[in-house]
Amino acid sequence: MRDRFNKMMGRTRYVVCRLFLHLAGSDVAPILGVLNSSAREAIDADGDLKVLGEGLVEICETLLRYDESWLSAANEGEVFWDEGDAGDFVNDLFSDSAERYGAEYDLNAPAGGAQSFSLPVTRNVIVMITVAYEGEVPDLETDLSNIPALKDALKALINLHYKDQFRAIQFHFSPAQLGDELTNDQLLQYYPELIPL
Repeated sequence: MRDRFNKMMGRTRYVVCRLFLHLAGSDVAPILGVLNSSAREAIDADGDLKVLGEGLVEICETLLRYDESWLSAANEGEVFWDEGDAGDFVNDLFSDSAERYGAEYDLNAPAGGAQSFSLPVTRNVIVMITVAYEGEVPDLETDLSNIPALKDALKALINLHYKDQFRAIQFHFSPAQLGDELTNDQLLQYYPELIPL
């Protein structure tokens, strides 16, 4: 009822949502290269939504290519009619994502190279994507704990970039550093909301 009233009054609808995707297997480590590259570009862009959106598109397309490695997922979100409240929620989700195990990105960490041959290869990768946008996107505002819905959600994120509807984009991932490992016990401890796909 409140949603309808706010729409009738011509108020802008802001949605803030976060999705988690857990990939597992011996071939998921290359995803970290895409994530690290996008993270470096995002830091260099200093908040430029166009650059962040292009990085998000690359991440979503990579995740879609690795769908056979998807093991579990979760999502959450809120609808706001006040831009300030939406911004506060984005900040809360950013802080929560950054505090999770292995999600602390070090800009000075090596980007890879010959030394990487001796480092352990993780079998688990968690990707956390937080976005804020204007309007309604049913494919993001639903339960994403099944593979078809998650594919639709990632495609919807790509479309939001091309429609210039984003107001905020953030992504975190674990492990964030080359050579770090995310164990099954750490997954249970730090990412308890994950639901098997």
